[in-house]
Amino acid sequence: MNFNLPKNLNGLTTKQLLESRKKYGLNQVKHDNKNNWYQMLFEILKEPMLLLLIAVAIIYFIVGDYSEAFFMLGAIIAVSGISFYQDNRSKKALEALVKLNEPLSTVIRDSQIIEIPTNEIAVGDLYLTEEGRMINADGEIVYSSDLSVNEASLTGESFSVFKSSESEDNHIYSGTIVVSGLAVIRVNHIGNETKLGKIGQSISEIEEVPSPLQIQITKFVKGMAYIGIAVFLLIFAFSFYKSGSFISSLLSGLTLAMSILPEEIPVAFTTFMALGAWKLRQQGVIIKKSSVVETLGSTTVICTDKTGTITENTMQLKSLYDFKSNQTFDEQQFHSPELSDLIHFAMWSSEPVPFDPMEKTIHKVFEQTQSNDLRNTFKMIHEYPLEGKPPMMTHIFENEAEERIIAAKGAPEAILAVCHHSVEQTKLLRELINSFGSQGYRVLGVAKSNFEGTHFFDKQQDFPFEFLGFTVFYDPPKRDIQAVFDKIYKAGIKVKVITGDNAETTAAIANQAGIVNITPAINGADIVHHNQDELIALSRKTTLFTRMFPEAKLAMVNALKKDGEVVAMLGDGVNDAPALKAAHIGVAMGSKGTEIAKAAAALVITNDDLDKLIVGIAAGRRIYVNIKKAIQYIISIHIPIILTVSLPLFLGWIYPNIFTPIHVIFFELIMGPTCSIVYENEPMEKNTMLQKPRKLTETFLNWKELSISIIQGLVIAAGVLFAYQYSLHLGNNESFTRTMVFTTLIFANIFLSLVNRSFVYSVFDSLKNKNKLFPLVIGITLVLLFSIIYIPVFASFFQVVPIGFSEIAISLFIAAVSVLWFEVYKWIKRVKSK
Repeated sequence: MNFNLPKNLNGLTTKQLLESRKKYGLNQVKHDNKNNWYQMLFEILKEPMLLLLIAVAIIYFIVGDYSEAFFMLGAIIAVSGISFYQDNRSKKALEALVKLNEPLSTVIRDSQIIEIPTNEIAVGDLYLTEEGRMINADGEIVYSSDLSVNEASLTGESFSVFKSSESEDNHIYSGTIVVSGLAVIRVNHIGNETKLGKIGQSISEIEEVPSPLQIQITKFVKGMAYIGIAVFLLIFAFSFYKSGSFISSLLSGLTLAMSILPEEIPVAFTTFMALGAWKLRQQGVIIKKSSVVETLGSTTVICTDKTGTITENTMQLKSLYDFKSNQTFDEQQFHSPELSDLIHFAMWSSEPVPFDPMEKTIHKVFEQTQSNDLRNTFKMIHEYPLEGKPPMMTHIFENEAEERIIAAKGAPEAILAVCHHSVEQTKLLRELINSFGSQGYRVLGVAKSNFEGTHFFDKQQDFPFEFLGFTVFYDPPKRDIQAVFDKIYKAGIKVKVITGDNAETTAAIANQAGIVNITPAINGADIVHHNQDELIALSRKTTLFTRMFPEAKLAMVNALKKDGEVVAMLGDGVNDAPALKAAHIGVAMGSKGTEIAKAAAALVITNDDLDKLIVGIAAGRRIYVNIKKAIQYIISIHIPIILTVSLPLFLGWIYPNIFTPIHVIFFELIMGPTCSIVYENEPMEKNTMLQKPRKLTETFLNWKELSISIIQGLVIAAGVLFAYQYSLHLGNNESFTRTMVFTTLIFANIFLSLVNRSFVYSVFDSLKNKNKLFPLVIGITLVLLFSIIYIPVFASFFQVVPIGFSEIAISLFIAAVSVLWFEVYKWIKRVKSK
């Protein structure tokens, strides 16, 4: 911020700051920490899988099988440890995102204006704020300029309240928004002592609504849990009827229940979303809610502003048109005396402390070309903020001699509407506006007025204005922006430009940027007269929406959503907040965006580069595809475990308890990291960004995908049970048969994890996608397998025996056949798609 402030505002000294900090602490609302490590651990121990393990451990202790009991205790520690690590990793990633997204605040300390993290605001600080900023502490106004504040967060009233140091209520409150002007506030209360803090409505305490995918996954896991309970009771009853042994039957039932419960899925979902959000942050995309990552991949429409998003936001003053002389002056002629009035009133109509790029340029040109600078002698006594359709703004200044300056600027149509011209003059001026616009220039009209009274008009449009001329700006498209839009279109995503600029300028810039547009632009004033169905029809065929105001932006976003589109809305101003909030993905700009835009948005692009949104969409697609792969892998590998545990019992085979809880928990321990850590790290498949976006309402596994996973699981189960029968056919005992079955299933698990890296491309193509975690996890799994088989103490514990090379080769062959058949299916699928 570039504040021009009174000289007597010095702020806290370093010594005073330390005393204040010691007495009042940091500016943060303290609330019950629901994520303490012991609470996280308690939540993990309530998980059904951990409860089953605890039950099995207790049973082993009761019957005196202490080695099995201690193994189960070790498994409880391992499973809870993995879950705790994943939960804590997700929590830390999200905490880091929250911290990185925290806005900076401006204060005066030791007579210097500095920016600090918001939580470092101290009682006694002189806190500076301006239009578009959210207030982050309670205090009283010591200096202000045309300050108006929206206090809806505290009062529920949506209208703005004008305040100053002399007003009856000269206090400002945390959580409110500066709608116009600027202010210096002496901070009285921070953190819990603010009005908002006392109400206790910290943003961090608002419960996050589950995403569609989250809801679907929760339903699926709950359904499997209910099936697990039913099967547990069935197996327990059947086994007890057959054997009459209560403990043995209970263990059989618990073993099957453990094999059915897919507890890895919720852990995988949380990990994928949190780490996906964290990785995006490293690429300059701040995700405020991890579930947004999922929605990003479904984006079907990007609604983008023009200025600063498509263009450089440099706002070079290209030309000045003087109405009196009817001449257009280029940059080299700005010193011409004919332009003195136009430049002066363009400056006076701008904010005294400019933050808009065009206003900064106007002030700069004024300083470079005009010698008579009266800014320090005139004080703004009234301001009409930017409003109207199209918009304009008016400033009224006065000096001690009560001389007055009334200056207005705004959309050329708005300024021409309040000035009196002949029909012929109006026609010529409109042709001039169109000519500038067709070259991609942005035009502002400038006017002045004389008014002697003290009771100002309610509306600025009621002043008698004299037209002075046009300021003509050029904001060129960003370098490589055409390549960005090319990526967007190839990804099957539509583009809508929603801007406050006029139709001619927008069309010219859109054409230069490579935006596909074959229909005329629609103005915001025309949109409000349409009903919902008409707006939907407009949204389908129109690309450029110009002279848009907040209600019109919101109407278009809602129409697109109603039409089934998944909308990403880009915005940076106070006026964009409603549309940002309404869109599926509100996207704010990190550099030029106002704090209220960032607060309303779900995603912030730190460097204002539209290409980063494409990075986010690609990440969303990658994560969604990978979580589906992980879930399909979990379903497929659970089926052979379930059937190997249950079928020998139901069919009365000679060794009904081929797997015990120990074997099942071992499988769980190697499956968990595979699905949640390894698949999360899987890179994006080629051509992912050349496919159409998926529908947001689409279930995470449709029947075709689910049936493929079930078939994969059944074929693996057939292979494992074949290994069982083959071993029996050779006359092997229970331990030898168990070893064959156990080894076959481990090999099948490894093959499946590799095959399911892609449901389109071959396993050899997938191996080209580097994922260093795959060889690591596979290597650990093989080391554990051979340790269990060939190290006597482990073999005895797992009730297996060493087997020869030929048996290992047979198990490997059976596993390969039962999994790699899917490569033939993928090959046929690729041939058909060509």
